[in-house]
Parts: sequence; C-alpha cells; structure tokens
Amino acid sequence: MSTLKNPNLSYKGKSVLVTGHTGFKGSWLTIWLKALGANVTGYSLEPNTEPSIFNAAKLGNKVNHNIGDIRDHDHLEEVCRKNKPEFVFHLASQPIVRDSYQDPKYTYETNIMGLINLFEVVRKITSVKTVLNITSDKCYENKEWIWGYRENDPLGGNDPYSSSKACSEIVTHAYRSSFFTPKGQSTNSVAVASARAGNVIGGGDWAKDRIIPDCIKALSSSSQIEIRNPNATRPWQHVLEPLSGYLWLNLLMSSDYEKYSTAWNFCPKKDQSTLVRNLVDLLIQIWGKGSWILAKDADIQPEEAHYLKLDCTKAHHKLRWQGLLDIEETMKMTIDWYKEFYEGSADIFDLCLKQIEQYLSIAQDKQMDWLPSLATTI
Repeated sequence: MSTLKNPNLSYKGKSVLVTGHTGFKGSWLTIWLKALGANVTGYSLEPNTEPSIFNAAKLGNKVNHNIGDIRDHDHLEEVCRKNKPEFVFHLASQPIVRDSYQDPKYTYETNIMGLINLFEVVRKITSVKTVLNITSDKCYENKEWIWGYRENDPLGGNDPYSSSKACSEIVTHAYRSSFFTPKGQSTNSVAVASARAGNVIGGGDWAKDRIIPDCIKALSSSSQIEIRNPNATRPWQHVLEPLSGYLWLNLLMSSDYEKYSTAWNFCPKKDQSTLVRNLVDLLIQIWGKGSWILAKDADIQPEEAHYLKLDCTKAHHKLRWQGLLDIEETMKMTIDWYKEFYEGSADIFDLCLKQIEQYLSIAQDKQMDWLPSLATTI
C-alpha cells in the first residue's frame, strides 16, 4: 500500500472547507487543520452553547469564518465560489437525538437537505476534489447486537435523528454514483466518502443532553450529577481519534478516487464499551470529587439505543488506522482539558494544540502510517 507512505499527502497551503466549524468536533478539526498549515474556511451557524470551544479558542480570528445556515444554498455557493476549497469536511447538522423529537422537521431539513445543498454546490465548483460527509454510528438499523456494525450492514433509525443520518448516507451514495464519477453528470470528478463514529468525548463540549458535558456542568458548579440512562453501554472515544481518521481518509481520497470513495467506520480501541454509570464513576475519580443520582425524568426519556458499537476492521486494514487510547487515557485527557479551562489561565487554542501533540506522540509510539501527514507545524 504505497499510497499510505506518500510524503506528498499534506494539507499545507491547501484550501479546506469545514461546515459546522463552530461545533465541538468542527472546532477541534479546524484547530488541527490550522496547525497543519491549511487555509481553512468555515461555514456554520453561531456556536449554540455558552461557553463554546470555538469562542474560547478564538477561532473566529484564526480562520475564514462565515456564519451561515447549511439550508441556504445561495449563501453556501457564494462562500465556496469565493474561497475555492479543494477539501471539504461536512459536519453541519442537528446532532442531538432528544432535539430531533422536539423538532423533527428542522432535523430532517438540516441533516438531509443541507447535505443536498452542499452536493449541489460542489457539482458547480471545479476546485473541489474531495467531500467527506461526517454522519454517525446511529445511521445503522440498530438490532442491539453484541457485535459491531460493519459498513455493509443495513441502515435505519427509529428516531428522527438516527433516520436522518441513515438518509444522509443514502444521499451520499446516490450523489457519488450519479454525479461524482468520471462518467457522472458533473463538470468535475470528486472523491466522496462518509465517516461514521459516535459517542465522542473530549474537552470543550458543552452541548445539552450529553453525558460528559452534563457531568462537567454539575461538577464545575458543585452540583450533583443526574444520569438518565446509567445502564446504557457505549464505546466512548476521544474526539481526536475519529478526527485523525477523517483527516487521513480525506488525504487518501485525493490520491486515489476509486479506492477510498465509500463508507468508513471509525471506532475506539477494542474493549472500550463501558456502562454510563461506570464512566461517570471514573470521571468523578479523575476529577477528585462529586457524586451522581438517577435523574428525576429518567423513566420518561425518548427511545434511544442501549447498546451500539461499530466494527472498524475495514479502516484498520485498508487505511492502517486504529483507535489508540484506552478509556482511562480518554477520560484523563478530557478532564485535564476542562480543569485547565475552569482554572482560567490557559490559552485554549494552545491547550488544544498541546493535546493534539500528546495524541500524536502516542501515535508515534504505535508507528501509525498517517503520522507524518498529520503532524502539526505550529
């Protein structure tokens, strides 16, 4: 697999579009791309939490920052024509399961029609060479299996969010097959892939109805943590794990259109699945104090999967990518980030760079093939 050793795979000096760059994962991705020397253009709504990692890291001053709704085709096209991206990472979405029950129409419009808007713009922008659509592990028809879902397992979803992600995958396949091929009906061939990951944690997430942000909000205010689903099992992974996969995959797509234009799972190190209650106990132990109770509304929660994990054999063998961190390392990096934030003395952009370097050091010890291409330059 000589492509994996190609020293020319680099983001340095390249124009990159990140939709959803003001969100938790989008901000971390933007910071890493900036450190790789990319010219980053962001297109997103305003950060929807306060505090937010985007504002804390002052990213609005460090990249080409554009506020816009992914449902606004004309504005999105205007930004793309002006900045001529070569690489596209699509993260703009409505990402919360519980919110999808409250506003399913907005969820479907954003997660499906927003993607279609992006593809329609890409069909007309000849600079674009790759599009990576970031979806979710919840795109699979969840049968509560004890083994991981593979990329060729059936798509589905019992709630608006999950089904919208399944639809997003179907749309991605349809546009790739109909338009973004040498024989397609677009003016240019584009490598198009999708990436599926879930239960991502790390410093800088303050979204509502997520277990780590809920815990951090409670601990930072000396309140008791309330847990809704203590016996749910999830394969937790640090945000840098899937991001390394996204970054590496998008580079490989630019080097070989046919080989990498497909769906990919990115999941944590094996045996990372942990009960929510055990995860919270570990978090409290690392934080140094705190306690939890069952939430008062725990028995009236919307339906959500109790068990869901992915099989990442494909990414391991074909990309030479794998999860590196165990659950203790994942939680320690996460808590270290929040503690430095709440102490108030850290430069948040530098803090994120420090943790990226920490992760790359672990990758170096494991002799990961993608390390040279994703090593930071600042």
